[in-house]
Amino acid sequence: MKTINDFNFENKKALIRVDFNVPLNNEFEVTDDTRIQSAKPTIIKILEDGGSCVLMSHLGRPKGVEEKFSLQHIVDKVSEVIGVQVKFVNDCVGTDVEQAVAELKSGEILLLENLRFHKEEESGDVAFAEQLSKLGDVYVNDAFGTAHRAHASTAVIAQFFPENKCFGSLLAKEIESIDKVLNNSEKPVTAVLGGAKVSSKITIIENIIDKVDNIIVGGGMTFTFIKAMGGSIGNSLVEDDKLDLALHILQLAKGKGVQIYLPVDAVIADNFSNDANTQIVNTNEIPDGWMGLDVGPKTNELFDSVINKSKTILWNGPLGVFEMESFAKGTIELGNAIDAATQNGAFSLVGGGDSVAAVKQFGFADKVSYVSTGGGAMLESLEGKTLPGIDAILN
Repeated sequence: MKTINDFNFENKKALIRVDFNVPLNNEFEVTDDTRIQSAKPTIIKILEDGGSCVLMSHLGRPKGVEEKFSLQHIVDKVSEVIGVQVKFVNDCVGTDVEQAVAELKSGEILLLENLRFHKEEESGDVAFAEQLSKLGDVYVNDAFGTAHRAHASTAVIAQFFPENKCFGSLLAKEIESIDKVLNNSEKPVTAVLGGAKVSSKITIIENIIDKVDNIIVGGGMTFTFIKAMGGSIGNSLVEDDKLDLALHILQLAKGKGVQIYLPVDAVIADNFSNDANTQIVNTNEIPDGWMGLDVGPKTNELFDSVINKSKTILWNGPLGVFEMESFAKGTIELGNAIDAATQNGAFSLVGGGDSVAAVKQFGFADKVSYVSTGGGAMLESLEGKTLPGIDAILN
């Protein structure tokens, strides 16, 4: 696997695909700069070598050119984070862009305009990719968040750099972290799978079941399992057409000696609201008119004991409706358990949009081994799929 550490960028222009698809408020100010911070090590390494950086990214889902999706809005924030005044050019291909790149000196950074202002980006157009390829001597992909897309700037462009292509430090770390969980893990390995639906996690379960010792199930999909096993779940979320699938997963795990842990008690509510009336009952004894919105104290103890014995932990999905304070305790307790296990030497990887949001909200981001930056890309990696953006660098 070639990374930026295999190159000396002195007097070279690095064309870097970053993921600066960051949230903006109504004043077009960046409200979370995590993705910019994540790209900093790659950019700094290239500048310190004596090279220059040409940064390309998308922002949002524009329909053609839309000013509100211009990367001009983030120039000041990128400059602040990197510590170098970033230059900007208001397109990503064409003579003006090529001129701006030609004038770029060692130690300088140029940010191109939103790639998705050109429909050719998402369609993976080869001619567009070739135009982009003229803007650098070495192609660096550091955008894990878009690695599962076969877009011009993430996958197609690499063919124009047969020898001079590599992973940035962020993308390399993502690949190593996922590989560590799936292929080079220290046992016991525990996967925590939360979220609403069994159907959205089935491919992950099938791919990891030979590689894990324990699977902890949480979130809304709990109740599809409980109902499939004959339990009463009241008005809890359920996929009635996936009851057989839930039983299949339980049988599959049993046959492979993998322990599945389901919540034994639940915090239930009479309404989907933070102010609802609540009580704690056994997960398979939820009365009509009530719904399970978090795990209960016995479950917290059970899950804590499993996590405590684990040497490798994958966390994908919260245990309850953590966005509401009344139903956040299970997710927070899980975070505390993973924090403690990590301090004791376990490797912990957190990935998937809701889990990442939870670890940030509750202050666990610095207490786990690695937090993945790519939701969809992370899930497809766990499902065992080949990601076009990664494949293009490797082959």
